[in-house]
Amino acid sequence: MRVPFLPTRCGLATDVTRFNPELKTIQSPYADGEVLLAMPALKLDVALVHVNVADQLGNTLIQGGDPYFDHLVARAADACYVSAERVEERLSLTAEQARLNTFERYLVKGVVHAPCGAHPTTCAPEYGWDMAHFKRYVASAAEDGGWQAYMDEFVTPGEAAYQDKNGGIERMGKLPLPVF
Repeated sequence: MRVPFLPTRCGLATDVTRFNPELKTIQSPYADGEVLLAMPALKLDVALVHVNVADQLGNTLIQGGDPYFDHLVARAADACYVSAERVEERLSLTAEQARLNTFERYLVKGVVHAPCGAHPTTCAPEYGWDMAHFKRYVASAAEDGGWQAYMDEFVTPGEAAYQDKNGGIERMGKLPLPVF
């Protein structure tokens, strides 16, 4: 929304304001006069959004049933970059597909082809979560130096090494979709 704060009831009657004294309350200017917490906006420099299909113009197609908060993040950031399972020169969307283009192309500063780029999370209907990887990631949080060890094992060596460490792109692309 690009406003400096939003009023919310979340955090009232908790220790949030005690632990973060910079948070302020605000009184509603309307007849109810309700006191609310004024939650400051989160300033996003860059949004990184992964989609099923994109084109070089920044049009996107999110084919899964839940686009998460991608459209909000794309609009809130100063710059948005898109990674995609597939990149086409130019998308030609039907009216039905156009509703799956959840944010405007003018927001997109760049597009990159990144098969399995959402791993270890899901990119429905392409592939599901990698629970084994999530468990490894979570376990690293309990280890001394765990974050650095995780980075050294999975991130620093690059994308090809990351894919190899996770059983290869074929395995990653066949992870079963979650059932809700």
